[in-house]
Amino acid sequence: MGMGFRVTEATLDVLEVLLGPDDDLYGLRIAKAIGRPTGSVFPILARLEQHGWVISEWESGDPTSRGARRRFYRLSPEGLADARALLSERRSARRLTSPRPVMRQTLPGPESAS
Repeated sequence: MGMGFRVTEATLDVLEVLLGPDDDLYGLRIAKAIGRPTGSVFPILARLEQHGWVISEWESGDPTSRGARRRFYRLSPEGLADARALLSERRSARRLTSPRPVMRQTLPGPESAS
């Protein structure tokens, strides 16, 4: 798995969406799906594309009929395999190292102590 870029939680989120079933993924849709601003999503997509993990292409058709053209993103064959391996490794490691939820007990208040 040849990674020449920093992998953040946001990068992992973007990769999860790209691995999903949706074929019409453009920047704004990806940003909304992961709840992150486009200002962080677009640089991640550019970095993934620069390293060969993502392929993008501009929407075809008449842009005046609907507005600005969208750029669609998908994982390359290499990116697909590497993204699966990376997510498996990082997300399972995070589950193992994250603290377990604390079970909170409700203690009786002073008025119930008799």
